[in-house]
Amino acid sequence: MESQKTAPAPPSLAYRVCKTILNRHQYYLDKTTPYTTVRWLFGVALFLFYTIRVYLLQGWYIVTYALGIYLLNLFIAFITPNTAGYGDTGDGDDGPSLPTTNSEEFRPFMRRLPEFKFWYSFSKAMVVAIICTYFDCINIPVFWPILVMYFVLLFTLTMKKQIKHMIKYRYIPFTYGKARYKGKEDTGKSLSSVNDI
Repeated sequence: MESQKTAPAPPSLAYRVCKTILNRHQYYLDKTTPYTTVRWLFGVALFLFYTIRVYLLQGWYIVTYALGIYLLNLFIAFITPNTAGYGDTGDGDDGPSLPTTNSEEFRPFMRRLPEFKFWYSFSKAMVVAIICTYFDCINIPVFWPILVMYFVLLFTLTMKKQIKHMIKYRYIPFTYGKARYKGKEDTGKSLSSVNDI
């Protein structure tokens, strides 16, 4: 008896619609990649909208605290070097380390979390937090000064550890104020003009 092969069923309408939406979303994300300033202005506008909304409504302190912890983790990942190319990050690996003297090879700073992913995660978190402020069931009453004190303590301890790591391995995660090196200037002579001489 021969087995009959059947053609696979075509994708459902819901699958095709979701696929189209995801492709369109990715298309627009790719288009925004070179516009760093515009992207961050959009992120700051979302942050300001959320802050003003929470201030005027006087609530959603748990959501704000969770958002703060998430943004702190994103920021730490953003200013931390990628463990694949750098030294001890507290994980105990014995891989290559950051240069500690001027005679060692220069390696550019590679972030654990790239800038675009940092912005994208930041913006998604802000949108989710804004959406949460439209649901009263998430507005859990708490004594907010304790949350603020705990967040400040957590921020201080985390940044103290990060700054010690930066001092130990002598790196600065930001390019502002760093020396920029230029290559040789173009003399304007092409190979054909040199051969004519």
